[in-house]
Amino acid sequence: MIRAIVTAVALLVGTPALAQPLIIAHRGASGERPEHTRAAYELAVEQGADVIEPDLVLTRDGVFVDRHENEIGGTTDVGDRPEFADRKTTKTIDGVPTTGWFTEDFTLAELKTLRAKERLPAFRPGSAAYDGREPILTFDDVVAIARAASTRTGRTIAVAPELKHPTYFAGIDLPMEDAFVAELERLGLTGADAPIIIQCFEVGPLERLAARIDAPLAQLVAGAGGPADRPDMTYAQMITPEGLQAMAAYAAWVAPEMTLVLPRDAEGRTTAPSALVSDAHAAGLKVVIWTLRAENAFLPAERRRGEGVAEHGDMAGYAAAFAEAGVDAIFSDFPALARESP
Repeated sequence: MIRAIVTAVALLVGTPALAQPLIIAHRGASGERPEHTRAAYELAVEQGADVIEPDLVLTRDGVFVDRHENEIGGTTDVGDRPEFADRKTTKTIDGVPTTGWFTEDFTLAELKTLRAKERLPAFRPGSAAYDGREPILTFDDVVAIARAASTRTGRTIAVAPELKHPTYFAGIDLPMEDAFVAELERLGLTGADAPIIIQCFEVGPLERLAARIDAPLAQLVAGAGGPADRPDMTYAQMITPEGLQAMAAYAAWVAPEMTLVLPRDAEGRTTAPSALVSDAHAAGLKVVIWTLRAENAFLPAERRRGEGVAEHGDMAGYAAAFAEAGVDAIFSDFPALARESP
């Protein structure tokens, strides 16, 4: 109980780095259950996750649903549903042509008839065994899961929603920000002490949210490219000392892709930590890295075990290396392994 209280306080206010990073269940325990499902979230809580993550996209009728992308062909059974065959189409999302089925072409009632499936079945056959069992969740559903888990465990289980493609959605007359703030107000999640971290790869939505709510915000940063809403800005510029100081004007967290903290050499081995963590802390930002996965395909060379790309390597040791580098939180598909790190 003491760690739960310390974790919640450290999560929500500007305290120094934790001795042990927060564990954020990336789409739930998504290495073991289909992502963004009740089963994935509840297993993550059982495994000791401090935070559960829903990615948020919008339905045609303006409801926030929990999918990694608005294209849902890879994570639901929509492709097997003949009544929706005519909705398969190609759209350009943040400059990338994408073919499939899109949440904005469905009402919530229609989406609720679909069932989730494993996105990486070749890597995760155990998770794929749960295909077809779970419906799509709304943001409300995920908050309710976190609150019920907090009551059940006596720990504070926070949520870390990510707003996906807000500029794209605004361009199709489904603006996210007003609707999202209304949801947060209704759910009582706008305060500085609210058990929430709100993420986005774009800058403008976070800047505007910072002017309207006090809840903690996290600027996501990829290893290449830049924010979709700032074509003149790169992520590399954003993680310079000057860029981090500017980021701290609206965000409490910087959320870099993991190799921006522990780079890899030409052989795929990790090298010495970059200056990102120390620079971010100097700017008053906490650091959460994404995303630790147990399969060899996603690990640096020195952490791989066995021959197969789907075999599990030393993810717990990799998590420990990030803790040693000073990160404040870790996104992982395998919360139990992340929690095992020394």
